[in-house]
Amino acid sequence: MPVWLSKLALPRLHEAALARCLQALRGQGAEGWRALDGLWLYAYSAAAPAMQDGPAIECVALTPTCDLPGAAVGAPVAVHYIVETDVLPEFEDELNAWYDQEHLPGLARVPGTIRARRYQAAGQSPRYYACYDLTSTDVVGSPEWLAVRATDWSSRVRPAFRNTRRTMFRRDELL
Repeated sequence: MPVWLSKLALPRLHEAALARCLQALRGQGAEGWRALDGLWLYAYSAAAPAMQDGPAIECVALTPTCDLPGAAVGAPVAVHYIVETDVLPEFEDELNAWYDQEHLPGLARVPGTIRARRYQAAGQSPRYYACYDLTSTDVVGSPEWLAVRATDWSSRVRPAFRNTRRTMFRRDELL
């Protein structure tokens, strides 16, 4: 069953359009996250959003591929960190093996990681989403996190990333 992700580009939404979007998302019981830089509002819901895509709204059906409890499971989520990316076609199998066997499990074991998940968006770009619930923004700069990112396998796969966006979010109080 897909998880629906609605991406709202906040600088491009007029106040009335934002209000309509928020109302529709509330009606879906969406969980909202606002980017720390204030540019995006991401909302997850179990059902397809009851709104039309537009220049400021993108709706993506995400298929869960991996969901791991983190070292800090049960702690309150302060930050939701998302890495969205495509990959060169010849690296697709290696990317998936790397994420499933090394990268996601390694980051899940880092102190301060509450949960680590992966999703795939069929027929859309970016195609791959890695999502981490964290106890603070400091987790991604910790020696343990950086060590997982600095493996030989990571160094082989990461140059094949394309169309990559890394964004930190806090829970949005409007939803």
